[in-house]
Amino acid sequence: MSVDKFKVSSLILFFLVIFPLTSHAEAIAKLKAFISSSRSGQANFTQDVLDNEGKKIQAASGNMQFVRPGKFRWNYQKPYEQLIVGDGEKFWLYDADLNQVTVKKLDAALGSSPAALLSGNNEIERGFVLKEMGNREGLEWLQATPKTSETSFQQILMAFDGQSNLAIMELHDSFGHKTLLHFTNMQRNPQLSPQLFKFIPPKGADVLGE
Repeated sequence: MSVDKFKVSSLILFFLVIFPLTSHAEAIAKLKAFISSSRSGQANFTQDVLDNEGKKIQAASGNMQFVRPGKFRWNYQKPYEQLIVGDGEKFWLYDADLNQVTVKKLDAALGSSPAALLSGNNEIERGFVLKEMGNREGLEWLQATPKTSETSFQQILMAFDGQSNLAIMELHDSFGHKTLLHFTNMQRNPQLSPQLFKFIPPKGADVLGE
């Protein structure tokens, strides 16, 4: 796995990065319950990227935290160190290997994206069409299709466990790739330090963007 491939994928995931009802709306109800009852959250995650033939081309892991609205922190620890921070106004991506920072306005960086689903407001159906996908392996699944064409993701699948915790996100992009995010140790409404969502570029880092 090349460094460049991982960096491009993680950048795409968060730049293009959450959140007709049916009569049995289990997963949609759990999504709404998760969002409405979770002012903040944190979890560990693994991320696998599969090509259009189902072959794994990337694997990563780390932890994430969020506080609504618009604050989040995704810390990639393996295989390469990257940090993604939303401070409520700006989106920061720090590549430790390159000592490089990319910064954008938060609204422009998120849009109809997975990060917007987790850290955004409760108006989930403003940006997505939601559809029930039934129960699979003990999890309730739904499909979220962005209403805007200004994203490389054609659809996002989400799975919730019996406690309405988000367990899996499955992102399908326009290139036929699939990104799988598995969340573990999900904690809802933890007390999180405001310092987690502040970012100051390291001394000597190249800063690209706004």
